Amino acid sequence: MSIDILPDDVLLEIFDFYVTISQRYLYHEVRVSAWHKLIHVCQRWRYVVFDSPRRLDLRLLCTQRTPVTNMLAIWPALPIFISAASPSPASGVTNIISALRQHNRVCTIHISGVPNSLLKEFAAVQEPFPALTELWLSSSDENVPVLPDSFLGGSLQNLTLLGIPFPGLPKLLLSTHDLVTLCLWSIPRSGYISPEAMGTCLSTLTSLEKLFLGFRSPRSQADRASQRPPPLTRVVLPALTSLQFTGDSEYLEDIVSRLEAPLLSYTEITFFNRLVFDTPLLRHFISRTEIVRAAYQADISCDENTVLFILYSRNGTEQMTLSISCKPLDWQISSLAQVCSTSFPPLPALESLDIGIHNGRDSPLEWQDDMEDTQWLDLLHPFTSVKNLHLSEDSVPFVAPALQELSGGIVTEVLPALQNIFLPSSQPSEPVKEAIEKFTAARQLSGCPVTVHHRDR
Repeated sequence: MSIDILPDDVLLEIFDFYVTISQRYLYHEVRVSAWHKLIHVCQRWRYVVFDSPRRLDLRLLCTQRTPVTNMLAIWPALPIFISAASPSPASGVTNIISALRQHNRVCTIHISGVPNSLLKEFAAVQEPFPALTELWLSSSDENVPVLPDSFLGGSLQNLTLLGIPFPGLPKLLLSTHDLVTLCLWSIPRSGYISPEAMGTCLSTLTSLEKLFLGFRSPRSQADRASQRPPPLTRVVLPALTSLQFTGDSEYLEDIVSRLEAPLLSYTEITFFNRLVFDTPLLRHFISRTEIVRAAYQADISCDENTVLFILYSRNGTEQMTLSISCKPLDWQISSLAQVCSTSFPPLPALESLDIGIHNGRDSPLEWQDDMEDTQWLDLLHPFTSVKNLHLSEDSVPFVAPALQELSGGIVTEVLPALQNIFLPSSQPSEPVKEAIEKFTAARQLSGCPVTVHHRDR
């Protein structure tokens, strides 16, 4: 049967499937224009397409290379999708500005590497964008003009600003209730938003599913001298499932003290380096999420500049990633020990712990004198439910001497549920072998035996 003799409603179903597949798998510039191929087949197809603009999500794509004025004169008054990457020279900026002037029709703005000249044009915009549902802007410039308070005003669902200061954000968010994704990343100093203001902004976002908040520098540190006690009632974000944060630990403390996210299943946190980490409010926040109940495996990874802590569910899905940018190794272990002891509630389902030191470090023997065994014991102390301890070749010379310190009545104070230690296939040195044997002997005498396994056996 020829497709040309199909009824219009069947054709529309086929077109809808084609557009849906294009939107799912193609780059956004290609998928927005997917319907162009359909209207150039024949007049009938053109009629079917233009008769169902909402069903087929018809939009006009405007880029820095698009002659926007001519295009707007040719096509119907469809919603406008603006997409550009580092638009230049002047003609490219002019095309984008021409599209922005159709403020009643602009539904999406996606500009990476937005030049300051274009941001200044944004600042001159005084009209609202009632049809705008997605805004994505990024800039790597040091001195970036701020977006004006009067900008936007539509029904935003996705807002992403990378390196773009936006002092009018609180005003916008308080009037936007359909937001699904909020991403404020690489926030410069001129775009600083206080934790109090951010908490107030989030209070109305009941549809928010993903929150990304990242600062460019440690200025995100909260002012503890003027900090008030945590509020008695917290704002519930019933749809939030993903949270990412980069900044100072005290800022995150102030934010989460105001929030509850019962469906939160993934969190990625990067803390700036500091001497003391004290985050009990983060602990309370995490304890009320899905992460606590599902965490089955934890990985601790130390490289040259960062210590990384990752929680996985039983099926291997990442649930939480926490990293601290600092060095040397003893500082990394001390920092992570503080965070683990103050930020994480008991993880009753956590059974496996993997510790690795890698990525171009010096020989472990050269680092041995910088470490104290008590630092490793402090790090291991919170993992009371761990049954299986996996050690990499580089981590064994550090962890084994620390475990050797556990003897007599304190042998089960650290890792009390431990049943198995998994060592790398290489033959351990005599001091490491002796330390492991003393630890396992002490655990045997305590009635809580531990079995040592070598991965090649």
